[in-house]
Parts: sequence; C-alpha cells; structure tokens
Amino acid sequence: MKALLVVLALFLPIINAQVPHWGPCPEPATQPAFNLKKFMGRWFEIAKLPAQFERGRCIETNFTLKLDGTAHVMSSEILKGELKTIEGTAVVEDKRNPAKLGISFSYVLPYTPYWILSTDYENSALVYSCTDVLRLFHVDFAWILGRTRSLPAATIDHGKEVFTNNNIDVSRMILSRQQGCGKDL
Repeated sequence: MKALLVVLALFLPIINAQVPHWGPCPEPATQPAFNLKKFMGRWFEIAKLPAQFERGRCIETNFTLKLDGTAHVMSSEILKGELKTIEGTAVVEDKRNPAKLGISFSYVLPYTPYWILSTDYENSALVYSCTDVLRLFHVDFAWILGRTRSLPAATIDHGKEVFTNNNIDVSRMILSRQQGCGKDL
C-alpha cells in the first residue's frame, strides 16, 4: 500500500484534472482501414473528458501530412483572451493498425496514444488516449471532434455510446466551448 501511495504522489500533479481508473487501459476497437491522408485538416473539439492541458475555449487542431509520412499537429485555444498554440508531431505507431497514432508536443517526451476509434473523415471523429501507470491504474482522455464548431446532438450521443461500448467511462464528458471564436478575442 505504501508503494501505491508513493506512485500516486509522483503522478498526481500530472493527473490533476483527470480521474484515474483502477486497472490497465481498455483496448477499444479503432477505425478499420484508417486513412491518415483523409484525416488531415482542421478538427474542432466538440466534447471531451476534462483535461488539465485544455482549459480554454475554441479548441481546434489542424493536421498536415509531411513528406516523411508523419503529420504536423497545430493545436490552439483561446485562454484568458489570448490565442495559445502548441505544435507537435503525429506518427502511425503500428503500420498494421494505422488508426493508432502517437502524438508528441515535445522532443523530450514520448509519444502519447491518440487512437481514432471512429471517423467518417468529413464530419466527425472519436479519439481516445490512455496512459497506464504501472498497470495499477490508468488515466484517459476522450474527444468528439467535428469539421465544424458544432455537431448534432444525435452525433454526440452516438459518440458517447461508442466510447461506452468500448469500456470508456464518459460520464464526466463535457461540451467544449466553441462560441465567440472570431478574430476578436
């Protein structure tokens, strides 16, 4: 028990806004025959599990395919009246399952999972990320993304159902703020 408390003390700052779940990460099904090229472009965050690294509004991510087969990732949000951006790289981590991407926003940090569970490429996508901590517990993130700043309620409900059917707890999922995103911050 003491070892568990030490592990929790080390990782609590990292998982401040997240709720850890006992046991290892679930293994959800991902998008069959995923096409990275078709996934490229601008995606808006419609709903999410709360994340400490996303506190603003008007969150969006733009993916651009690079010549080496990786993708340049540019994420942005408006926080306290300022546009904040972060750049990173996405890679296909397993050629046999190209929907399992890894994203890193730092040269010193490893890639974190960014799994495309479902997408039609033109309207919406469901993305999941999970990190095991010594297989004792896991911290996960889930996003419903859209090509526009809003999606029909039925699409959001269906997305939540897909997550739930894959043993992903989305009871804390919240709608993202996509209002007031014009040029005037």
